[in-house]
Amino acid sequence: MKPYSRAEMAAKAAADIPEGWVVNLGIGMPTLIADHVPLEREVIFQSENGVLGMGPAPSADKVDPWLINAGKQPITLRPGGSFCHHADSFAMIRGGHIDLCVLGGFEVAENGDLANWATSENDTAPAVGGAMDLGAGAKRLWVVMEHTTKDGRPKIVERCGYPLTALGNVSRVYTNLAVLDVVPGLGFVVRDMAPGLSLEALQAQSAAKLHTRA
Repeated sequence: MKPYSRAEMAAKAAADIPEGWVVNLGIGMPTLIADHVPLEREVIFQSENGVLGMGPAPSADKVDPWLINAGKQPITLRPGGSFCHHADSFAMIRGGHIDLCVLGGFEVAENGDLANWATSENDTAPAVGGAMDLGAGAKRLWVVMEHTTKDGRPKIVERCGYPLTALGNVSRVYTNLAVLDVVPGLGFVVRDMAPGLSLEALQAQSAAKLHTRA
């Protein structure tokens, strides 16, 4: 079995974003998604620090120290991209104008709850940041994360053990082992699995019941 790399996880999520959507990418793995959307596709990436129209990460010799995302990483700007005040950026988020938000996570529950609060254990941003606003304000919420913690504890769970960031809003999860839809009233439904991985092996690394499509 070969788990998906972080780049492959990001590419899968990028391929699933429909044309014309406005998308916020959370700090961490989700920011890699911008690297996998070709310029000919119209996907508008928004960052809560006031950027609309982010492009892929720049090469080392093209870094502009004044052009960063919410995680303080260097970014590029697509043609037609713009900047706005922080308050205007959050008005987009809280006003329901973001089609999709993709966040990282510590746990996702089978009812769509998300816990992605920083634990302050080697974290560069020891806070929840704008994730609570995004989790509640975006029209759709996807999560990109590893399937288990470094010590093997499942992050796909029946109920979250960490404090909740968003309640019942996650509709899809991309991990290094699978892509899972969160279906109301049913729970996790397997959409895709890493090459060579069986459903039984995937279930063994998950703390919630997994379902397959009929």
